[in-house]
Amino acid sequence: MEPRKAVIVGYDAVSPLGITLDTQWDRALRGESGIGLLTRFPVKEDFPVRIAGQVENIDGLSYPFLKPRERATWSSPVFRNAMLTVQRALENNGIEITPDIAPRVALTYSSAVGGLDAILNADRGIIADNKLPHPYTNPNSCINMVGGKISMMTGATGPITATITACATGLTSMIVGSMLLEQGRADMVICGAADFALVEPVVAGFATMNGTYYPKEGQEEAPPEKASCPFSIHRRGFVLSEGAGAIILASKEFAEANGLNYNIEIAGASMTSDAYHFVAPNFETVKRCIAESIAYAGITPLEIDAVNAHAASTKIGDKAEFDALNAVFHGQIPPVTANKSLIGHAMGASSAIESIFAFKGMLDNVLPPTINYRPDPEIELDCVAEGKRKVQQEYVLKNAFGFGGCNSCVVFHKAR
Repeated sequence: MEPRKAVIVGYDAVSPLGITLDTQWDRALRGESGIGLLTRFPVKEDFPVRIAGQVENIDGLSYPFLKPRERATWSSPVFRNAMLTVQRALENNGIEITPDIAPRVALTYSSAVGGLDAILNADRGIIADNKLPHPYTNPNSCINMVGGKISMMTGATGPITATITACATGLTSMIVGSMLLEQGRADMVICGAADFALVEPVVAGFATMNGTYYPKEGQEEAPPEKASCPFSIHRRGFVLSEGAGAIILASKEFAEANGLNYNIEIAGASMTSDAYHFVAPNFETVKRCIAESIAYAGITPLEIDAVNAHAASTKIGDKAEFDALNAVFHGQIPPVTANKSLIGHAMGASSAIESIFAFKGMLDNVLPPTINYRPDPEIELDCVAEGKRKVQQEYVLKNAFGFGGCNSCVVFHKAR
């Protein structure tokens, strides 16, 4: 029996480029950066991070989960932004989760960091005012509650799980969702990820581990919009950002039986574990993840038309990804786009947002540019640095690699 194909029947995102998908895509194609000054908390003069990618406030939109009482109870922005992307992803394709299909609708929508801001605020309240936490503090901090709240909003009662794999979380949610479809455990899956990690200790923690952007000693700090420069010789770490992306998967049979439009399908996927280091990637397992995703798609590397890279803008990470791509493609790497040059690194949400950008590019036959690019002689890539480029795309490879050695790769195929 042939495995059931997973097709994409809806998607939506918020990112530092905007809170509507059309705005984000238009700005991405123009090569505009969403990076600016960090304003999520008061930044002291000696604080090591001063820039970030921030999402515009969505509280003025007309949705029940954005009412003042809901926002007060569910204070972490993870929840309202996750729910907004799911609601719009469903609306955009006219999907209604009725009681008869609800038991067959699964949820893998997750977060890498979750609502840590709620715990931090509670801790500060105890220290400063001896004030006990709000009764919803712990629920706000439960990462699996993101999927739980989406389930309550949509009425979906199928399998639910949180696919926490650090920066690969969004892509992993799609892979696990496609597995549920293939196994016949669900007919539709709400996938994606949301992360709003711009809270003081998290940001500072990334700085002390030399992960975030820092200027070269003796040189002035780059303007915010120039700081994220994946694959470039002058890359100096990632720019921390925030965002959310929802992707609705369905089995091909279910989509066709229910009149759901789709243009993209998951052709192949792989997950590997590095078993190597808590942050440094392992060339062999990264290479295997890329190669397996292409092999499972039933194609050869030469049939991949473009790569949407993980490309966080770190010295070791970008080089390892290039080395793996170079090995798999035998030196003939197709055009590579690095969306984090535009939106920064939104943790687990990055790969969800970037996958959506990949969908848009496939349907429009265009690749957005990798901005701020200056060639690194050790990384010979075509990074679409000159501006957007028209490219026919039938197969696109998406990479995502997370702390702890969590690797996820997917091959997307333009459905006929």
